Amino acid sequence: MEQHEGRTARQADDDRWSSRLHQVWRDADTAQDVTGLADSLSGVLLGMPGVLAVVSTRWSGGTLHSLRSVTLAEPRPESLPCGGDYGPSAAAGAPDGGPVVTVHEVSELDGALPHVRILVAAGARSAAECAVPLGQGGWASFSVGTADRETADVTLRTRLKQVAEVTMVCDRRILARRKDELRRVSDAFLAEASLQMDSSLDVERTVRRVARTAVPAVADGCVVHLGLSGRLTPVASSHMDAAEQQWLGAVAARDHWLMEVLQRAVDRGEGLVLHGEELAGGPFGPSSSGAGHAVRALSVNPLTARGRALGTLTFLYRRFDLAEEASRFLADLADRAALAIDTSVLYEQRRRHVVSLQRHLLPRALPQIAGLTLSAAYEVGDIALDVGGDFYDAVPGAEGGVTLLIGDVCGRGAEAAALTGLARHTLRTLIEDGSTPEHALGRLNQALMREGTSRFVTALVSVLVPDGQGFQLRYWSAGHVAPLLRRRSGEVEELAAHGDLLGVLEDIEYGSGAAYLAPGDALVLFTDGVTEARAADGTFFESRLADAVSQRGEGAAPGFAERLAAAVVAFRAMDADDIAVLVARADATAPAGAAA
Repeated sequence: MEQHEGRTARQADDDRWSSRLHQVWRDADTAQDVTGLADSLSGVLLGMPGVLAVVSTRWSGGTLHSLRSVTLAEPRPESLPCGGDYGPSAAAGAPDGGPVVTVHEVSELDGALPHVRILVAAGARSAAECAVPLGQGGWASFSVGTADRETADVTLRTRLKQVAEVTMVCDRRILARRKDELRRVSDAFLAEASLQMDSSLDVERTVRRVARTAVPAVADGCVVHLGLSGRLTPVASSHMDAAEQQWLGAVAARDHWLMEVLQRAVDRGEGLVLHGEELAGGPFGPSSSGAGHAVRALSVNPLTARGRALGTLTFLYRRFDLAEEASRFLADLADRAALAIDTSVLYEQRRRHVVSLQRHLLPRALPQIAGLTLSAAYEVGDIALDVGGDFYDAVPGAEGGVTLLIGDVCGRGAEAAALTGLARHTLRTLIEDGSTPEHALGRLNQALMREGTSRFVTALVSVLVPDGQGFQLRYWSAGHVAPLLRRRSGEVEELAAHGDLLGVLEDIEYGSGAAYLAPGDALVLFTDGVTEARAADGTFFESRLADAVSQRGEGAAPGFAERLAAAVVAFRAMDADDIAVLVARADATAPAGAAA
């Protein structure tokens, strides 16, 4: 009778176990994390006869990442604070191959380990333990505390091994789903990140976008270092916690341990991931203090483009497994970031070279002319960064006046730059030698015809001669846009100018005219980059040029040209032609109320 009742009880227990294990298998199909599934598994084990406590842990080597427990006294799953490296004693429990169940006396275990302390507190004398290998080099452990060694019988050991098998299968499924999801998310993120990084040719803006797009999409924190002045220098950082942003910036700039790690990645030419004991001595990891205490892993990828080492891309993680999963993706992101940064750097270098060359094609400074205030402005407009053909100059006259030159060579590039230098220096030299404007323009036309170039040149020569309080103005145009005369009252007049282009015909005619600059009046010369600047709706700046000249002329005389050029730049929706502006304003020495 007793044997029959025993067999019936065991059968009922087996049925309950099978039913609960089946439910756990179903939970494993949808589980998002092995740690969460451990709660169900631990609850199943706690229901076995003689079991006092079940502790589930997750490790990488001797580093404890999570610890959850259920006991008869507290059957609800409880997550306890953990972290830190427990050394060889903990690492020795890592599985070698498949899951193996071992039975120990609790007194024989290392009492410093947190899961052992829980077993002791629950009154367990014996413990059946099963270490489970997980993907990415980690492992989990289930420790079942019993009142005596006899309770850890074949049935308990068998069921513990079944729990281990469920955990392993669940882990593989989770990793497969996560890998597939990471691949899809990574592809989408890389595409978006590439668009963000490629949308700017400004180096600082590019690196800031790299940092911002990566956090929190990829990691908890990100730092970009570039090799500047012979050393790695932080140029951008981002952290998901705004309160820790300043801390991360300070660490990136001054921590010697981090700089050594970054240099190691650069020297190796490949990415590295640090965690556990590898973080020792630095500002990150459980042994550190402050904001870095929560960091569990650090990844560093060198930024290399076109065979040149540019810097490093560093990510901080609060979970080591995320760093491992993202390693290949981060290498791809680093490659794209490096290419975007390098493109920005090369663009900036070429921009400086173009600006420098352009300055050599223009006068270093404008002369001081009694009774006149001269101002000039030049804005490079082409996104291709070729040297433009706009030029201007001012040649002092023998009678105290000045000859103003402005012109434009068709097109851009090296040939345009050469013709720009030829045009400006030819006109200046001839004017300085006493040639008339007509003769100077004719000689320049002959020089261009001899060059046999397919490019044409426009030019305007204006001669200002002092006459009492104002200046007599005469001008000659070779196909250049008409200058404007801003009166002291704010009214704007266009000075008619026509004439033939230079470098096209052997015999040319010039448009010419005359006017008078009274005190406070200003002569405004400019190139067609001003009139042809276009807004997003297709409107040309020419339609509002007169108003702009009137308004921008209200300020101080020395900044007139700069203010007008800035108005054009603010108006245009995209980079286009270069802008050259040259202004001569007669000093307002006339008595108040004098006619302009």
